[in-house]
Amino acid sequence: MSLSLDAPARPILSRIVHATPILGSLVRDVGRDINLVFYILMILVTAVVLAVQTWGLAALVMVALAMVPVMFAWFIIISLP
Repeated sequence: MSLSLDAPARPILSRIVHATPILGSLVRDVGRDINLVFYILMILVTAVVLAVQTWGLAALVMVALAMVPVMFAWFIIISLP
């Protein structure tokens, strides 16, 4: 008999995300309160608006380029049976 509990092991990607300083705390907080997602989205939208006001069209193009793989993955996820 051992002192450790036989808890299921988390996948390696989950352990890496939880170990990073900023992403780990956000993921843990979202796990506790789902409404935090809306606050994070509002912060990201505000950051994009401020970037466009500061740097103009170049910032908007960079955001659009960064969203291409995200949208590609989203379309694949929603099309799975």
